[in-house]
Amino acid sequence: MTDTMNYDTDARLIAADKVEGTDVFNPAGEKLGVVRDVYIDKRSGQAEFASIGFGGFLGMGEDYHPVPWRLLDYDTRKDGFVVDLDRDALREAPSFASDRLDRDTGWGDDVRSYYSERPDYRVV
Repeated sequence: MTDTMNYDTDARLIAADKVEGTDVFNPAGEKLGVVRDVYIDKRSGQAEFASIGFGGFLGMGEDYHPVPWRLLDYDTRKDGFVVDLDRDALREAPSFASDRLDRDTGWGDDVRSYYSERPDYRVV
């Protein structure tokens, strides 16, 4: 885990640039990836997705899997986020090249559709 959040884990708010690089685990404690970016709805101001870098080695060949922000829970003991997904569920989730995430917002519909079809991850 990078030293992005250690110093203020008791704070309720955090700057987006401090979230980037934070480890993401499943409930079993297995590291799934790293938060690469946070996507905020311009109109509501609410964080909508976290892009999780998954696979690859040292950031190369990595897939970017947007996950609804509401599915992430910060765990101070792990100094990272926990999402109730296993590797297979994340691997099957929509993934995109980083440049598509930056230039095309159509991917949000694909992600919402994937998670809305999973009864345990209803996203409106």
